[in-house]
Amino acid sequence: MAASPTTTLTFEVLDSADPEIAELIRREYRRQSHTLELIPSENLASAAILEALGTLLTNKYAEGYPGRRYYGGCEVMDQIETLAQERARRLFGAAYVNVQPHAGSQANAAVYAAICKPGDRVMGMDLSAGGHLTHGSPANFSGKLYEIHSYLVDRETELIDYDALQRQAEEVRPKMLMVGYSAYPRRIDFARMRQIADSVEAVMVTDMAHFAGLVAGDAYPTPIPDSHVVTSTTQKTLRGAWGGLILAADEERWRKPLDSAVFPGTQGGPLMHAIAAKAVCFGEALKPEFKDYAGSVVENARAMAARLMERGLRLTTGGTDNHLMLVDLRPLGLKGRQVQDAADRVGITLNSNAIPYDEASKFNPSGIRLGSPSVTTRGMGVGEMAEIGDCVADLLEALAGDRGEAELDAIRERTLTLTNRFPLPYALS
Repeated sequence: MAASPTTTLTFEVLDSADPEIAELIRREYRRQSHTLELIPSENLASAAILEALGTLLTNKYAEGYPGRRYYGGCEVMDQIETLAQERARRLFGAAYVNVQPHAGSQANAAVYAAICKPGDRVMGMDLSAGGHLTHGSPANFSGKLYEIHSYLVDRETELIDYDALQRQAEEVRPKMLMVGYSAYPRRIDFARMRQIADSVEAVMVTDMAHFAGLVAGDAYPTPIPDSHVVTSTTQKTLRGAWGGLILAADEERWRKPLDSAVFPGTQGGPLMHAIAAKAVCFGEALKPEFKDYAGSVVENARAMAARLMERGLRLTTGGTDNHLMLVDLRPLGLKGRQVQDAADRVGITLNSNAIPYDEASKFNPSGIRLGSPSVTTRGMGVGEMAEIGDCVADLLEALAGDRGEAELDAIRERTLTLTNRFPLPYALS
């Protein structure tokens, strides 16, 4: 049984100043309270992080970097940003840190700008294989500005084929090799990726946005020693507020090009309230109990995956080594958007997602993506993961069998029982 919330968030000013917005925020609080959030890129920031995010630091412009600002009155801003940098260095063992990117996509945009010129060749994991938009999607800046050569996974195993990737790199000879994913449920061999990058004189960039919290908690291999540059978000497994981050092991080589690519290259003034929230996030992740959390995220994901497979569902790669999993809906004759919408009705939030070699539309793909970070934050364990797996499996069976509303209502009662047993870490008055 999870503990009751010990912190209450209040809207003493907002209730009178803008009651309409206050009510909408309360509505979202109720949705989150009574929903199993299974989207692997979502989590629950602490009350301390939320407080830091909503401070008067948003009033201050601080273009530039600590000790090198373009505005006066930045003495406190310098201390806040320096503290965030120092904590990130300790957390990840990186020599270079930039905490100014507004989000992960902005961090990646800056890295592209620092390393490549428009038209340069870049290799990144294809979106359908589990990559991210910023790894070369033609709809994204990365695919529009650079010559992208996407790599896939093996058709049979659905795993990265490092030998095939080596051969592709030798043929393409990219300027940059982008490593990382948004929907790949296994570990990556970072040392092998570095060998491939070095063999063609490419810069290896690892986007660890999804698994940064697992790295911080020693539940997933760190890419820092093998990568030239590493980017991340702070809001996923790292459990912070929304934001981006750039790291590197070699400060002397990367500080000038990366700092310049962030500001003034791709951004103006940093969001100092967000940087303060990042500092709090890093401080929380440095505590011993965060390692317990990260380990539980992986343990819970494996338990959920095992239950889904016990129920006869096909998971890509046959399971998971991290915080996420992909369910192949083709054997059930279902599509992702249909399942996503039905899941909302029964108190489960997930997202439709392409699976490797998916022939369906990107807007209605053949899979769904599930993850364990948020429900783990709420205190749920392997027993609850089995219950959640049953709820998902029952939903899919109901949809495939075109069953009535009564069965969906029964699933909703079970998800509501779970969320009531494990409330959010804070109340809202």
